[in-house]
Amino acid sequence: MEANFSIALNRSGEMLQESTGYTVVQIISLVIQGITFVLGILGNGLVIWVAGFRMTRTVTTLCYLNLALADFSFLATLPFLMVTSIMKEQWPFGWFLCKLIYIVVDINLFGSVFLIAFIALDRCICVLHPVWAQNHRTVTLATKLIIVPWILALVLTLQIFIFLSTVNISGNEYYKFNFVSWGDTPQERLKVAITMLTARGVIRFVIGFTMPMSIVAICYGLIAVKLSKKGMLNSSRSLRVLTAVVASFFVCWFPFQLVALLQTVWLREILFMSKYKVLLILLNLVRSLAFFNSCLNPMLYVFIGQDFRKTLIHSLPASLERAMTEDSAPASDTTTKSASPPTEAESQAM
Repeated sequence: MEANFSIALNRSGEMLQESTGYTVVQIISLVIQGITFVLGILGNGLVIWVAGFRMTRTVTTLCYLNLALADFSFLATLPFLMVTSIMKEQWPFGWFLCKLIYIVVDINLFGSVFLIAFIALDRCICVLHPVWAQNHRTVTLATKLIIVPWILALVLTLQIFIFLSTVNISGNEYYKFNFVSWGDTPQERLKVAITMLTARGVIRFVIGFTMPMSIVAICYGLIAVKLSKKGMLNSSRSLRVLTAVVASFFVCWFPFQLVALLQTVWLREILFMSKYKVLLILLNLVRSLAFFNSCLNPMLYVFIGQDFRKTLIHSLPASLERAMTEDSAPASDTTTKSASPPTEAESQAM
């Protein structure tokens, strides 16, 4: 029955992929994903270099460094996702890479939204309790606490680790969730499969998106009230950077989360009643928009984060100068000054 369920999924996709509309959407999606991969790898790699090695290690730079690592790790898996999309959901890389790639994808996508919520909480504490933050908000404490978003992401990825596998259908290998041992009859196994997939979709929407975004919204409300009383609402650069990061994340991810939730709710109708097929077409497009978010953050840091931009502008010439200078040549004062890390205030304004 599990094989039949997989065949139903596969045939549903094949009928859809024969349509012209689906082909056009798939081409657009692949182009967007290709652009996302190139810009994201370069941009996030640059952020990792600047925030990790060129700027003074602060709580803020630590948070954005982890966010860049999450985006970079996810983007490293994007070519695999593009290949399987081109091959009509076939998975030619074997069961081990099937588990590994999708575990990396989910950990980093969940990790991104949890990190954004973590950063919002950190900003909220700084604004509402500045004295406590000045005395207790240390890099050491942040290093310990920032593990929490990653642990939560790992927990939500356990379903992929346990159940995701590959199955051979008509000589082709596809990835699927395997619930074959759950249930004594084909009807029971089908019911279990649909129930588990529905639960997974709801959990992803509620815990992996709605709750973190709700935390961000509450933090923003509290910050706005406090800063408006002091007349400082438009003067915080770090808050503007975080606002841009959160806004771009919501705009890019909400359409995907909504379409994925609707597809989850109507899973049985889509599979066996040929209804709501348009959701499968939309899913490809909004998924590419969601992936595009992974290359946006570096651009936001450069255009909005004044001190990040200054550090980047100073670091690149200094690095090129060192690369082209003989080992025996003494380092110039210009190089030393341009390579020096920014102050705490500058890092906070990233």
